[in-house]
Amino acid sequence: MRVLLVEDSEAMAQAVKRGLEAEGLLTDVAADGHAGLELALTGAYDAVVLDIMLPRLNGYDVCRQMRAADVWTPVLMLSAKDGEYDQVDAFDLGADDYVVKPFSFPLLVARLRALIRRGGVARPPTITAGDLTVDPATHEVRRGDVLLDLTPREYGLLHYLMRHRGMVVSKLDILQNVWDSQHDGTDAGENAVEVYVGYLRRKVDHPFGRNAIQTVRGAGYRVAADGG
Repeated sequence: MRVLLVEDSEAMAQAVKRGLEAEGLLTDVAADGHAGLELALTGAYDAVVLDIMLPRLNGYDVCRQMRAADVWTPVLMLSAKDGEYDQVDAFDLGADDYVVKPFSFPLLVARLRALIRRGGVARPPTITAGDLTVDPATHEVRRGDVLLDLTPREYGLLHYLMRHRGMVVSKLDILQNVWDSQHDGTDAGENAVEVYVGYLRRKVDHPFGRNAIQTVRGAGYRVAADGG
């Protein structure tokens, strides 16, 4: 198995390389994002271990460009950036795992082996239903070529429905995942869902003569898999 390590600290890179090769993982090293991207795009690796703060091209951009080029090699971000939103950004851009420095080496190896076992599975960066698309990385929503202007709550609701496109989700599911995980499903909460579904329809469906956001009586809502 061959791993690409993209890390600009020579001391860190050599230490990780020695450790990975002791575990039987042949490891190539790139010292900057541009060189790392060129190697990653060959598709010759079973996994990529990618720092975020890199010269020439940061790790976020490396990961984004890999996925844009349909290279689905598993990516493990290895970074001192430990903020919640740093990790969210990494996953939204196509990373498969995230380990914060300083780290446990045995845990790093175990997580890397788990990624390699799963292999590279295509996960397009945008969620689509017909010509309706949602881009989780940029929060852009489009109907065909038209960019739609949604509020944060409208976007959250549509994103949740699109992640489950073709499936029925209940009002309580929506409340707990879009509003508040502790939401108890009161009438006021369910009414709020109905109101926001109406807002979405007026932006996503009605101007285009479409019916993507559907009511399933007594069960909840769904986004038609074909975009309505």
